[in-house]
Amino acid sequence: MTAQESAPVILDKACLPQEIEERSFALIDAEIPEPRPFSGDLWRVARRCVHTLGDTDILPDLRLSEQGLEAGVRALLSGCTVYTDTRMAAAGLPSRRLAPLGVEVVPLMALPGLEAAAREKNMTRARAGLERIASRMEGNLVVIGNAPTALLALLEELRRGAPPPALIVGMPVGFVNAAQSKELLRRSPWPHFTLLGRKGGSAVAASCVNALADMALERAPAAHTPAQEPSSRNPE
Repeated sequence: MTAQESAPVILDKACLPQEIEERSFALIDAEIPEPRPFSGDLWRVARRCVHTLGDTDILPDLRLSEQGLEAGVRALLSGCTVYTDTRMAAAGLPSRRLAPLGVEVVPLMALPGLEAAAREKNMTRARAGLERIASRMEGNLVVIGNAPTALLALLEELRRGAPPPALIVGMPVGFVNAAQSKELLRRSPWPHFTLLGRKGGSAVAASCVNALADMALERAPAAHTPAQEPSSRNPE
């Protein structure tokens, strides 16, 4: 056994959810001193992405914009719909944040008849789902953390004239067309957040929306009252 293997393991004293989150953010702030690649509210989004993936190395590949942030917060304040490519991404959006804003979360995988439509068109369910909601995207958020096919379909629909969402969170993960789809999103004119390269996933895509929802609740504190809290809450 080496000296490193025999060294004592010192645990952090933070144990409650709020304490753990605050402690994590403090550690990230300390590890990434100013000047940081993002500041203000954009840093809050970036920091939550780092926290979700446990990886400070993603910062150079994050693409976040003030335009996208403001558009996303305004959409949430208006009680928009958040479309997600997977149920996993939807599960990462707790109702305690979104219900007080009147925001509905709709995973594409939950759309009726999707599997049959995908088989008929010989495409992934994510792509078929995106095509189905293309005409309803205006003023809403589209969050893609898993399926590059959904992001590619979204960009194709927009090029054909579909009404653009308020914000695209495009962070699909993987080796086949994930990096390519995000590079095409980066080059597009529509407000978006993305993480270039192969890294990404449903959890980090959802984390961006959670950061924006926190900001929306701060701007409309009256919306966040105990009477409006749902009786059951999704886990963080």
